[in-house]
Amino acid sequence: MSTPDDRRYTDQHEWALVQGTDGTSTVVRIGITHHAQDALGDIVFVQLPEVGAQVAPGTAIGEVESTKSVSDFYAPVAGTVAAVNERLADAPETVNSDPYGEGWLVDIAVPGEGGDPLGQLLDAAAYQALVDGS
Repeated sequence: MSTPDDRRYTDQHEWALVQGTDGTSTVVRIGITHHAQDALGDIVFVQLPEVGAQVAPGTAIGEVESTKSVSDFYAPVAGTVAAVNERLADAPETVNSDPYGEGWLVDIAVPGEGGDPLGQLLDAAAYQALVDGS
């Protein structure tokens, strides 16, 4: 699977995609990459944060449990959890089958509008180089 170039990435294998603005903040959708879900194996449970939780970049905000291990996932931006993918409670395997689409994890509302809340993250080429080097 190719690395989509419409989003940004962390070195911890999360992706972030701007969804739009709501008048006071920029909403950023977060998920884990194809590389991450492939390394985890069959995902059997996803623990998501509470809507309304404040998150800081680089902090663990949930867990993805597979038949192999349990791994934290991290907030790539600061803000407030605006939504969680509730469908994952009944179908956590969606993260395996569609990590860049229906397998998203959370939406984070980043305060303020304008600017680039994802500017410090890796672009697709840099992320792919990271993966290829590992």
